[in-house]
Amino acid sequence: MLHELLAGLFAAVAYGVIGVAMMALGYVLVDLATPGRLRDLIWVQRNPNAALLLVSGLLGVGIILTTAIMASSNDLLVGLVGTVVYGLLGLILMSLSFLLIDAITPGKLGDELASPDMHPATWVSASAHLVIAVLMAASIY
Repeated sequence: MLHELLAGLFAAVAYGVIGVAMMALGYVLVDLATPGRLRDLIWVQRNPNAALLLVSGLLGVGIILTTAIMASSNDLLVGLVGTVVYGLLGLILMSLSFLLIDAITPGKLGDELASPDMHPATWVSASAHLVIAVLMAASIY
């Protein structure tokens, strides 16, 4: 019984570390997409556009990772590798959706995200992040 508890705790820590790393990478990707420093945009300037884009990315990563963990086999190593791979793929696809939306719409999406006024384009990009995450989750499970 103690062995099972320790194994479960180890798995939880390992998956938690992966989750934090994927969220940090998601933060970096949103920071690269927005002009200026993301931490200043959100926490100093209280920019709703940057905050919404970051939130959608974090939720998307959470959906993907949770599904990958739930669908993983009893083999911890395979589960951890699958979680990392699916998490990275999700971040790549979300970033590509941002670039695609930016390419097919007028103006520069990054500039709109840095605007202090809420812009409808932010909702479009945020929705794309969540749709990608849900589609990936469905394909994993």
